[in-house]
Amino acid sequence: MTPEQLALAIRNALAEAVAAGELAVSVPDDVRVERPRNREHGDWSTNVSLQLAKGAGMPPREIATRLATRLGAVEGVKAVDVAGPGFLNITVDAASAGELARTIVQTGATYGHNDSEAGHVINLEFVSANPTGPIHLGGTRWAAVGDALARILEFSGADVTREYYFNDNGAQIDRFARSLLAAARHEPAPEDGYAGVYIDDIATAVKKSEPGILDLPDPQAQERFRVLGVDLMFTEIKASMRDFGVEFDVFFHENALHESGAVDRAIARLTELGVMYEKDGALWLRTTDYGDDKDRVVIKSDGQPAYISSDLAYYLNKRERGFDLAFIMLGADHHGYVSRMMAMCAAFGDTPHENLEILIGQMVNLIQDGEPVRMSKRAGTVVVLEDLVEAVGVDAARYALTRFSTDSMIDIDLDLLRRHTNENPVYYVQYAHARTCNVTRLAGEDGVHLADGFDPSLLTHDSEAALLAILGDFPRIVAQAARMREPHRVPRYLEDLAGRYHKWYDDCRVRPREADEEVTDLHRTRLWLNEATRVVLANGLGLLGVSAPERL
Repeated sequence: MTPEQLALAIRNALAEAVAAGELAVSVPDDVRVERPRNREHGDWSTNVSLQLAKGAGMPPREIATRLATRLGAVEGVKAVDVAGPGFLNITVDAASAGELARTIVQTGATYGHNDSEAGHVINLEFVSANPTGPIHLGGTRWAAVGDALARILEFSGADVTREYYFNDNGAQIDRFARSLLAAARHEPAPEDGYAGVYIDDIATAVKKSEPGILDLPDPQAQERFRVLGVDLMFTEIKASMRDFGVEFDVFFHENALHESGAVDRAIARLTELGVMYEKDGALWLRTTDYGDDKDRVVIKSDGQPAYISSDLAYYLNKRERGFDLAFIMLGADHHGYVSRMMAMCAAFGDTPHENLEILIGQMVNLIQDGEPVRMSKRAGTVVVLEDLVEAVGVDAARYALTRFSTDSMIDIDLDLLRRHTNENPVYYVQYAHARTCNVTRLAGEDGVHLADGFDPSLLTHDSEAALLAILGDFPRIVAQAARMREPHRVPRYLEDLAGRYHKWYDDCRVRPREADEEVTDLHRTRLWLNEATRVVLANGLGLLGVSAPERL
């Protein structure tokens, strides 16, 4: 019996009690069942009686008692106990619990899929680094976390568009162009410019593509370095993302907002809504009406657009493209940016935290030989994506970056991630998957095959019950990770699952111990449980964009 089937049984019991006049409540669309912390309290627990007590006008224990009688008659339910103020603790029989293994194997790659985010059309904007250099570690974290979140949201029924916003307008691009021109002339970088091997490489590539560029007057030469250099940097960033396993659906250029008149359209819309005003020759947005600490200048007194003008135009553009939720991932240095953005959302008549969500991520530090890694071979001043991938590989990098909550600063130990030991979390999980594959191969050589028999009532060992319990929890973990926007819940779950599997592997034999031992239905049924574990490990790693190797 899966958690979903049990939740449906509870809903049906509620509906029957209402129809019989025992309860006067609205049957909830969603009944949550969870694993009790103490396994002695049963296989599953629900607090639905506590949730309904106020509406029903009766004590939760009385509701629980009425439901317990009906649930106890459900096929596959072994026992139902009323605990505490009104919790229902439910124990299923071995055969019902074991059926989960068959369900998982037959469901395969879609096991864990849920509809918790169905109906949402989401624009997920992440990384969005300025095209003035390689992706730094903060951007690398967002690449891993953002792509994992997109996969989890999609697995939970959402329609997700991955979007990269190129800030190709403004002072930083001018500094980039001046830096390239200086490098091409073998001059020192401007004081406020950029330096590193990558600047020299791009400057050389620009000169090669346009041989006479240094003969142009400075303003024209700088403009050509800007156009060609930014294009080369774009190309390099896109390649880095693809190599990291991240594919974007849309690459949106800030320049397009100004060139298309999108800024003017946003201002016109906000003017119609009555939230714009003029003061001191400038045009202002009244964001203090929506919780901001001060109103914001949109068009400066000299007629030039202020920084927020692009934000206004870009947000409206996303809503016009049909997205009901614009999701933006920003670094810790943008924390003060949130109230302004939420005020902007409200000014457009939308609902903050529903039509616009902002996720703030903390810094990443690399540790090697017990010391921080601060310099890049390529960028010179900061550690970049390529440095991390070169050190530990794509799988280890993605896994390490997604296994922590985004609101925590993390230290990544490069020495640890290189080890093929259980201390290395990605190796621990991938090894569990490889072990399931190895068990299947060796079992096949001994004549144990999935097609020959399955008797779930034989899965009675404590390690089997524990493994089935955590396998059944996967859909809930995925839905929770989607709802709370916390991809780190998936790798933490996988590590727990790997631990339960390794314990089961030690306790329960899939293959006969001796060459002349008869193959029984217990061996075959355990092979189903082994395969179910493989499916869940593979599905979970897939949500993180991490490979599930068959051999290590």
